[in-house]
Amino acid sequence: MGFFDFFSKNKSGNVAKDRLKLLLVSDRANCSPEMMEAIKNDIIKVISKYMDVDTEALDIQITQTESEGGNGSVPALFANIPIKDIKTGNPNR
Repeated sequence: MGFFDFFSKNKSGNVAKDRLKLLLVSDRANCSPEMMEAIKNDIIKVISKYMDVDTEALDIQITQTESEGGNGSVPALFANIPIKDIKTGNPNR
């Protein structure tokens, strides 16, 4: 192991961080971690028809935001999806 390898994050650390983030998000939305993972996978599946995305850097959060009618706060889904490339042609092929 080199000197700089000591400071780099390992793969299991990133996985644990993602799982913790998913737990915190699902707790805020009163949504199970399994449901959040299913939502994330569905979003990746649909968007991947049209563009190549960086699934490792994908970040999905559920937060509270004010409703348009001023009736209090409602949950909102925010997704940060880094795009690597836009696909050309018919996505239904």
